[in-house]
Amino acid sequence: MASATTSKKMREEATCSICLNLMAEPVSISCGHSYCQACLLRFMGPASSQQSHQHTQTFSCPQCRAPFQRGSLRPNKQLGGLIAALQEQEQELSCQEHGERLHLFCEDEGQLICWRCERDPQHKGHATALVEDAGPGYREKLQEAVRKLRQLEEECANQKAFTAKQIAEWNEKIEARRQKIQADFQSLLSFVRAEERSYLWRLESEEEHTLQRLRDREATLGQQSRELESRILELEERCQGSAQKVLQDVKGALSRSQAVRLEIPEAVSLEIQTECEIPEVYFDLRKRLRSHQVGVTLDPETAHPELILSKDQRQVMRGGCPQGAEDFSPLRFTVSPCILGRQSFTSGRQYFEVDVGEGIGWDVGVCLESVQRFVETMQKPEAGFWALRLCAKDGYVALTWPRTPLGLKEQPLVVGVLLDCEVGVVSFYNVTSGSHIFTFPRASFPDVLRPYFQVYPYSPLFLPSPDQ
Repeated sequence: MASATTSKKMREEATCSICLNLMAEPVSISCGHSYCQACLLRFMGPASSQQSHQHTQTFSCPQCRAPFQRGSLRPNKQLGGLIAALQEQEQELSCQEHGERLHLFCEDEGQLICWRCERDPQHKGHATALVEDAGPGYREKLQEAVRKLRQLEEECANQKAFTAKQIAEWNEKIEARRQKIQADFQSLLSFVRAEERSYLWRLESEEEHTLQRLRDREATLGQQSRELESRILELEERCQGSAQKVLQDVKGALSRSQAVRLEIPEAVSLEIQTECEIPEVYFDLRKRLRSHQVGVTLDPETAHPELILSKDQRQVMRGGCPQGAEDFSPLRFTVSPCILGRQSFTSGRQYFEVDVGEGIGWDVGVCLESVQRFVETMQKPEAGFWALRLCAKDGYVALTWPRTPLGLKEQPLVVGVLLDCEVGVVSFYNVTSGSHIFTFPRASFPDVLRPYFQVYPYSPLFLPSPDQ
């Protein structure tokens, strides 16, 4: 309690009698009393306008009424230091239970206590130390903890910088690979264009050479034709003349006409000699596609009741009679004459072929396993279908929405379907001619994909095995 009393007395001495708060920037006057500088200046009021009277003005001390002049104000640095120490002391924590200063540290409980807490049964027998004595040791421990955290922070920063460097390196590698792919294909395109020009030049040269020979032959025959016409005209004129003109040198004329022979120029072959065999290493499309080929068979549990399957489940045709309700599968298409393949696709590249023959109609492609099978559904990517169609009304179309006419010049007897699950692309090829038909825009596939077929009357579909 003595410490609290002392602090109280010190506070009273350091309190400004004008504002009743601890003095701020204390100043003393000639009688020895001190006040806040701002409070005393307000008490004295504005300084006189006459400079000679500024320091000789007399005022009375607010406490003892002793006279003092404006020029007697002096800063009280010692009192200012005492006030700062008192403010620091007042900022120290106090015990909430006893109101005493927390000047002890309980090692067992790890908390600050006052001298009265030390005597409580709660802390009886506990190891305690003065705050001043316990502080340095724990300060070192805290500094060591900070040091370790700094190390972790530095390691984290290094790892972050390393990861940022990896991101930059990865982006550089990807860009370099992208540029290499583009450069390689540009080189390939340049090579192909050069080869194309070379073959076209050869063809053009052959064209000119053969045309020249044909024109020469035509000119030779024309010359002979004119000569024959001249001789014919000569003999006809002789025949129309008098008997004397007919008989004049008649034997010579007959001899000369009989000596005329038709010289037929050498025949010119119309077989084109310039052959263009596209290098297999670049353009064997079927070989490249078949490196991803999978064997696909039909799933009878999904077949519409009107569809008939072969025993090996590789051929399907339309023409069956609807089965009874007991034969219906919950997986079966019941509205459209459709069927799915057994195989499921979730990743990688998958390729299969469908022999559509010369059928008058078909749908071939892939669909999500979750597509609607029991209600009328428009086949389009938004509904989970990526397929091509042949029908009498529209011909060949891609089942986008709206439909995309394909305008194929060659009838595909075998259609190849390439699914790239990673890229999200479905492409179709005419295996018969080795040409690309159509590629759907990139998409994300939210579900498993399966081969999809719709069967039309008199248009069976056949799935050849990869070995065929």
